[in-house]
Amino acid sequence: MTNYRTSIFVVLSLIIFLNGQSIFVARAVAESKVHIVYLGEKQHDDPEFVTESHHQMLCSLLGSKEDAHGSMVYSYRHGFSGFAAKLTKSQAKKIADLPEVVHVIPDNFYKLKTTRTWDYLGLSVSSPKNLLNETNMGEQIIIGIIDTGMTVSIYISSLIIITDFSKFYGHWKGGCQSGEMFNSSHCNKKLIGAKYFINGFLEENKSFNSTESLDFISPRDLNGHGTHVSTIAAGSYVHDISYKGLAGGTVRGGAPNARIAMYKGCWYLDNLDITTCSSADILKAIDEAIHDGVDVLSLSLGSVVPLHGETDIRDGISTGAFHAVLKGITVVCAGGNSGPEAQTVTNTAPWIITVAATTLDRSFPTPITLGNNKVILGQAMYTGPELGFTNLVYPESPGISKETFSGTCEDLSLNSNLTMMGKVVLCFTTSSSSGSASSAADSVKKAGGLGVIIAKHPGSDLEPCLDDFPCVSVDYELGTVILLYIRSTGSPVLKIGQSRTLVGQPVGTKVATFSSRGPNSIAPAILKPDIAAPGATILAATTTNTTLNDGGFIMLSGTSMATPVISGVVALLKALHPDWSPAAIRSAIVTTAWRTDPSGEQIDAEGSSRKLADPFDYGGGLVNPEKAVNPGLVYDLGLEDYVLYMCSVGYNDSSISQLVGKSTTCSNPRPSVLDLNLPSITIPNLKEEVTLTRTVTNVGPVNSVYKVNVEPPLGVQVTVMPKKLIFNSKTKMISYQVTVSTSHKINTGFYFGSLTWSDSVHNVIIPLSVRTQILQNYYDEN
Repeated sequence: MTNYRTSIFVVLSLIIFLNGQSIFVARAVAESKVHIVYLGEKQHDDPEFVTESHHQMLCSLLGSKEDAHGSMVYSYRHGFSGFAAKLTKSQAKKIADLPEVVHVIPDNFYKLKTTRTWDYLGLSVSSPKNLLNETNMGEQIIIGIIDTGMTVSIYISSLIIITDFSKFYGHWKGGCQSGEMFNSSHCNKKLIGAKYFINGFLEENKSFNSTESLDFISPRDLNGHGTHVSTIAAGSYVHDISYKGLAGGTVRGGAPNARIAMYKGCWYLDNLDITTCSSADILKAIDEAIHDGVDVLSLSLGSVVPLHGETDIRDGISTGAFHAVLKGITVVCAGGNSGPEAQTVTNTAPWIITVAATTLDRSFPTPITLGNNKVILGQAMYTGPELGFTNLVYPESPGISKETFSGTCEDLSLNSNLTMMGKVVLCFTTSSSSGSASSAADSVKKAGGLGVIIAKHPGSDLEPCLDDFPCVSVDYELGTVILLYIRSTGSPVLKIGQSRTLVGQPVGTKVATFSSRGPNSIAPAILKPDIAAPGATILAATTTNTTLNDGGFIMLSGTSMATPVISGVVALLKALHPDWSPAAIRSAIVTTAWRTDPSGEQIDAEGSSRKLADPFDYGGGLVNPEKAVNPGLVYDLGLEDYVLYMCSVGYNDSSISQLVGKSTTCSNPRPSVLDLNLPSITIPNLKEEVTLTRTVTNVGPVNSVYKVNVEPPLGVQVTVMPKKLIFNSKTKMISYQVTVSTSHKINTGFYFGSLTWSDSVHNVIIPLSVRTQILQNYYDEN
């Protein structure tokens, strides 16, 4: 009996021990997650050699080639050197201590951020002499787009062009990767490349079931975002397109003959109903795009504040973009959709073009007629039949009632169905997003209501409600007018007419409410955003999977939509000026931008209280493609300038050396960040007089003379020396100094002005932004 009990005890102990080992092993496996090991500039041109060096580094850490290969997720070997691998915290720390390693960071994730756009920006094909026709619509340019993929059905309808493809041989090294419902035959002379990157995503989402997921494990697009931004940048002409009967006309991209290379790095999580993008996947996409030979990279993606440093690979976009820019590829990124709050702009690295979003000169007025015959114009995309006079209600609790009703849009679902059944409902919301409108409409519809009026902050985020349910937005002023009418009569009624499309001068251009604003929260001396472009209710192609699409087209809003507008403009400029650097292209766009809208009216910035737009809303202004062709002067930047920037903001010598691939020593004292040769001047902490330097390069007539004109910020004195710049065949670059001081005796917010060089033909304008910080001086002295 004792032996039996002993045997049982041993067996049980063994089971417990083995279970404990299993738990221990499971925990050990669980501790392994994807880390990005960044090694800076690649030291060898043979990609196979670079990858082998990565395997050797992992092998020395993990002990065997098999473990090294099993751990490796990606080898970054074309644009820069590094790899993504599954590592525990202790392994990551060990490899981070190696002298050749710049950073080791856990994988991070990003979120996704027409008929009228191009005519509005003055880029009409009807003019025989304009940027479109001079560049053959960007025919020789390849735009790489990192997003959610491309939709197969759209290839035929809006992207195919018939041109000679042979001129790309030697320049283009990419290809088309087959996968679920996608193969190489889906590529053509427009979509010349398509790849997908999912390994980082899969490692961080173990529960993801690729066979059951709605997303396609291929370059094919599920949610339509990638298709939408691609066709904004370079979609070919499609005639007679409208969205639910609104905003009809011809749809095309900014560079209709440019080629598209899609790099799918963003994936749909069914259980969370979100699309997310792994930093490891995005870095690999950038690495491949550099190898493939794209001319422009367009990323409608971004993180949120707080931001990471520009070469901290938790921000894989800025790190990958750095290497792309050094290889002549212009990188365009979304500024973010967290506006109108200050300091929310993302993608702030000085080598990236960061884009804000504006509205178009277009609106969708929708008449609301009250029972007292007062007509109010709301905004909607309602094309259903007119809703005749119908009972109107605002759900609110009577003074002595024990029942609780809410007129808040987000709380309508809590009300009794009897409150809303058969009626149009008025509600108020503090949210400016279209999500509050769709949520309110859904609640009212489920309760048997016939329509909803949403009173909210003035804003441009507008989209139709499902099934063309009447949902009309008004501002608080008009919402209050409707509410007072309801309270003034025992039987309030209204009727809702169909929406119409209004374009042209009566509709003012505004920086969209959602567009993220500066100043730059990580390096306030670097102005961000750089430029603005239309990004509100932009009509372009989508997938047929989306519920709100109309024949494969949809209207969407976001800096995601503004970004490919700039990418299309960059493609045209690159076709016309193939020798211009990414910084020169950015300068041309910024210094020639509209500070008013194209009709000459001021550009406002939407928010809880509307104001005149300033550089933190729109950077240099609204992009003016035709003017950017011939800017006169450009503010150029190259590797040495970026090194000086990194020295000025505190990167150490060894990190910079590895990043750029050559020995670098920062000067002592370190250079001033104010001297970075940007097409802007931003001084975030003016205490005493400062002098900074800018250098301009003549890209206009050889013999040119420019004179300076300064509009100083309020209470700030600005002196420029010299006051005249004389260019000739020998003098193509000239530096000038700007001395700035202030008469303010207190801390201030930012004040804005401008500095212009003019030769009577060209006006080369850069924004000035200055904030005084007197309190710091006082604190230091006391």
